[in-house]
Amino acid sequence: MRRPKLRGPRLPRLPRLPRTRAGQRRAVQAVMAGCVLALLPATWMYVVTGDRLRTTADVPRTEVAVVFGAGLWDGEPSPYLAHRLDAAAKLYGAGRVEVVLVTGDNSREDYDEPDAMRTYLTRRGVPDRRIVSDYAGFDTWDSCVRAKKIFGVDEAVLISQGFHIRRAVALCEEAGVESYGVGVADRHDVTWYYGGVREVVAAGKAALDVLFEPDPRFLGPKEPGVERALAAAR
Repeated sequence: MRRPKLRGPRLPRLPRLPRTRAGQRRAVQAVMAGCVLALLPATWMYVVTGDRLRTTADVPRTEVAVVFGAGLWDGEPSPYLAHRLDAAAKLYGAGRVEVVLVTGDNSREDYDEPDAMRTYLTRRGVPDRRIVSDYAGFDTWDSCVRAKKIFGVDEAVLISQGFHIRRAVALCEEAGVESYGVGVADRHDVTWYYGGVREVVAAGKAALDVLFEPDPRFLGPKEPGVERALAAAR
């Protein structure tokens, strides 16, 4: 008997380039059109947030600062998240904000961004009663919508890295929160460049969020935490 020939997995065929000049021209035009469409959401974000970016030194005094989660390392804020929280503590210490709303992921018992953020802030002089936790800030859109609908925030200073802050401001403005953004400076390492590239894709999702205005993954009842914290500050 003949031994059957072993065949490896078939590799996908690469698309063939058009052979005619007209076909090549159409292919180039299609690629260029795709690039333009991919960059349109990012361009939109730059346009709508052009006058909304500030620094910790010149951001207007606002009652509430919102800090977005950025991951934990062994239960502690990642370096990127720590820099965001440092900026929030600086704003509170300078009297530019009265309450800090920390919003992040607590979808698992062993992963709690908001509580880690709260602990970090209290170690840096922000009173616990001036910190409010949003445990269902699973992405930027969810955090913005919940800040408005659940916590009653009408105006806020948003704190994030430079590559993310424009998207945060654009989405919070769309959600009904008048926003100023403070972009935290960081070393341009691999993570920073990855974040910048990721934002091109995330800008597309942001445009869809603005277009369709989906409900957050978890909305829930209104919470009086921000209102109470502001009342205690007066």
